[in-house]
Amino acid sequence: MDNTTLLSVNDVSCAYVSRNFALFGKKQVKQVLNSINLEMRTGEILGLTGKSGCGKTTLAKCILGIKDYEGNILIDGKELINKSMQVQMVFQEPGASLNPVKKIGWLMEEPFVIHKIGTNDERIQKTDEMLERVGLDPSYKTRRVHELSGGQKQRVCIARALILSPRLLIADEAISALDVSTGAQILNLFRELHSSLGLSVLFISHNKDAVEYLCGRILEMKDGKLTH
Repeated sequence: MDNTTLLSVNDVSCAYVSRNFALFGKKQVKQVLNSINLEMRTGEILGLTGKSGCGKTTLAKCILGIKDYEGNILIDGKELINKSMQVQMVFQEPGASLNPVKKIGWLMEEPFVIHKIGTNDERIQKTDEMLERVGLDPSYKTRRVHELSGGQKQRVCIARALILSPRLLIADEAISALDVSTGAQILNLFRELHSSLGLSVLFISHNKDAVEYLCGRILEMKDGKLTH
């Protein structure tokens, strides 16, 4: 970890708007984030904890750029319009974020195809390397999602999130759908990736034991605000 600032969240607020009785009902506004400010250093594993509904996932979506917000969020000092090359996310339910029809090799190569990066041979080589880095051998490329265990699915999700070498990885409740033993293995994988790649991770979890085990610094949210 160095002392440069990777992520800056400055006075970020976010609200969800809904209506009773569909289109013609009264508009209701629910404030989810209230003036959030935080900084994260390059190479840091920062923990974010709090009870369900406190706003952790909404903040993650704002950082990822898939939820509108007020304030500004900077990556390496810049407010990016397209954050997909800089920030990637690993979700709570690994099976739900993987297309069940496609083989793992196709899923791994898809980010390269979308961004038009590399030749076919280069994509295959990078896929093999990344699968091995998360503890899966290249033969997994020929499998489909239903053939994998929960832990193997999450390893694929992590590999896929890292395939474009993002500056920041957000892990949102990444072990909560796994059994205790498998969850511990995934925590250790994050540690290994942090050590070998200098990976910067925003680790979001309501599991305080997991957060304390993995993270060097911990922030807590309550009712859309950071308490410390």
